[in-house]
Amino acid sequence: MFCGPRPTNILPATVSPTKCCVNHTFQNTIVPHIHPSHTTTVNHHNFQHVHSFPHTESVVNEVTNQQFVAPAAPVGFGGPVPGAVAPGFGAPGFGAPGFGAPGFGAPGFGAPGFGAPGPFFRK
Repeated sequence: MFCGPRPTNILPATVSPTKCCVNHTFQNTIVPHIHPSHTTTVNHHNFQHVHSFPHTESVVNEVTNQQFVAPAAPVGFGGPVPGAVAPGFGAPGFGAPGFGAPGFGAPGFGAPGFGAPGPFFRK
């Protein structure tokens, strides 16, 4: 049977645990940190002293001449030649006909006149 609207039952509320929401906000703050440095450039200039000792050489050739007038030839040596400029020059032993003859040229070395010591050489 129906007797009108029935009353609505109201139950006590069920409370869920609180849901926490977090909002994060950020702010940048600049904190200057100063770390100074310094570079010094040192330029070095080195002088290198190079010592040289140039040396030169020379050669001197000295030439001497001695001219002698031979004394008259002893007996058995050929004797003076008529018309000679000086005794000994032009006679066997130095000038013509001495070249190639005994006294200077072949076979004259070692023979009377120029080669081996003879009576005109002093020791």
